[in-house]
Amino acid sequence: MLPRMARRQSLESQRPIMAPSLSSQRNSQRFSTISDRTISSSMTSESRLNEIRELGEGLDRLENKRLNQQRFVPSAEKSENLSKLALGAKVERALRRRMTSQDAVMRKPIILDEKKALKVAEAPN
Repeated sequence: MLPRMARRQSLESQRPIMAPSLSSQRNSQRFSTISDRTISSSMTSESRLNEIRELGEGLDRLENKRLNQQRFVPSAEKSENLSKLALGAKVERALRRRMTSQDAVMRKPIILDEKKALKVAEAPN
């Protein structure tokens, strides 16, 4: 269970947020909470290491040892084969998408010759 956050009045909650003429009409007082466990930017390297260690210990507790023993870890050769199969499947899917429902008709390519085109255009009709 997490420790309860210490509640104390911060300096910000004591400052008025409205003009003095308006704040005198209010009977309520604004409170805010600040935590004693606030991370400051001036942490020492030892406190940072302790925090990292605590995080690591917490992750170790979350780890399930029995499930780790059952985890499949492929060899280098097996992972290479799996990646090749995956790439092949991606290529096949892309080709299938590209080739389905195509309306194109194969024709002989027309070689464009600019000189012939000029002669035809200049020829009298």
